[in-house]
Amino acid sequence: HMQVDDFAATSLAGNPDATTVNIEDPGETPKHQPGPPRGSGREEDDELLGNDDSDKTELLAGQKKSSPFWTFEYYQTFFDVDTYQVFDRIKGSLLPIPGKNFVRLYIRSNPDLYGPFWICATLVFAIAISGNLSNFLIHLGEKTYHYVPEFRKVSIAATIIYAYAWLVPLALWGFLMWRNSKVMNIVSYSFLEIVCVYGYSLFIYIPTAILWIIPQKAVRWILVMIALGISGSVLSMTFWPAVREDNRRVALATIVTIVLLHMLLSVGCLAYFFDAPEMDHLPTTTATLNQTVAAAKSS
Repeated sequence: HMQVDDFAATSLAGNPDATTVNIEDPGETPKHQPGPPRGSGREEDDELLGNDDSDKTELLAGQKKSSPFWTFEYYQTFFDVDTYQVFDRIKGSLLPIPGKNFVRLYIRSNPDLYGPFWICATLVFAIAISGNLSNFLIHLGEKTYHYVPEFRKVSIAATIIYAYAWLVPLALWGFLMWRNSKVMNIVSYSFLEIVCVYGYSLFIYIPTAILWIIPQKAVRWILVMIALGISGSVLSMTFWPAVREDNRRVALATIVTIVLLHMLLSVGCLAYFFDAPEMDHLPTTTATLNQTVAAAKSS
């Protein structure tokens, strides 16, 4: 080995431009130089704000949604989600984790419309059917009461729920885009992500609407406050990072508006579908009959 090494050294000294090949011992393991360490502060910001792998996510989203918007394949990507992901997102909307971003934990890898669509559809029928059933149970046993199903409640509930689930996210997305053009916020959400958050935040109202059948007002209002606290927490913790770099008053006003609109939806549904006057139809019917009899006698 020493003669070979001396010969190689002599040849290299005589011809500096010569190409050399390094043959390593198979028993040796190559040593890798450690890469530059990542800043822990940056990782914490990414963990809280949802910026980790955001460039990769945007690239993947662009690859998935490359089809023209008038094709079926474009909209098919919005429903490309499995049952595990849907249940995981529902669980996340029911158990909000303080300091964790709902979009980053559950949505950003693959935002979908499948879950929000069926959650809204289920909520529509839950409110309409529970409202009819509640009205029936209130008057159960009354001889003068004749139950008539109110199918119009389905269309009214559908209009309210789907308008809220689409128009409010659209307005919020436009507002955040406008504010982001004035103040550079660290966190930004797409319209699809906002719709996804709002859709999953409404899931808590499905069991709440079913329990609204209980005819005690105190129980109903307690259920409203519990549902509003859970879903409002999801919305507040999700959208606060998107506005906290803005003016303090603007940021607080945005979060308060989001929570107030959510409260208006829940209280409005309870008041319209469940807290209608219970006995109004009886005096009206009796008065109408008395007027008819009086008119017949006079004639």
